[in-house]
Amino acid sequence: MSASEDIQELFDNANGHLAVGEFDEAIALYRRCVALDPTFFDGWHALGMALLKMGAVKEAIGCGLQSVTLQPNDLLAWTSLSQMYVRDGNIPEAEAAKGNARILSLGGRVVK
Repeated sequence: MSASEDIQELFDNANGHLAVGEFDEAIALYRRCVALDPTFFDGWHALGMALLKMGAVKEAIGCGLQSVTLQPNDLLAWTSLSQMYVRDGNIPEAEAAKGNARILSLGGRVVK
């Protein structure tokens, strides 16, 4: 089994835990995914959303920032980051992230 297959299997298992509300188990597996491949966008995004559900807002924001760094033209990543900033009470950053999401939703690009 290749490293990418290992990561995909870990990611799928993490998603299974998340689906049944086992957040701690999911988070642990998502952390393993991004430790194995720091460029694994889906892992960072999912880790951030799981952390947000658990109330670890600052750490979730860090994962959200990593997501938009890896894929700056991903609409869902910017929307999620905006939600994270709202939960943190950082409205200016939330509005900026929402603005990037709006640009993308209209067919524009954040990074050329």
